[in-house]
Amino acid sequence: MAEKPHKDRLVGRLNRIEGQVRGVTRMVEDGRYCIDILTQVQAVRAALAKVETEILKEHLDHCIEGAIASGDIDEQRRKAGELIELLGRATR
Repeated sequence: MAEKPHKDRLVGRLNRIEGQVRGVTRMVEDGRYCIDILTQVQAVRAALAKVETEILKEHLDHCIEGAIASGDIDEQRRKAGELIELLGRATR
């Protein structure tokens, strides 16, 4: 995975998202207006999408690039297959 500063940023983002989710829970418990809750749910999804993008970029920059640089065809196919499977699951 990523170097320590990158991991720390990702963990920080995930901790903020965790706090956002707890906030949404409180909003539901308090019977807040549906549109306000949905707005916060969208914000959580957007924040998670940013984390997903960062991790995907890290995977491409290190794991996939490493497989290509290694010259190991089987490893390259394995890494490409993992990525194709992941993207396929996202469209279901």
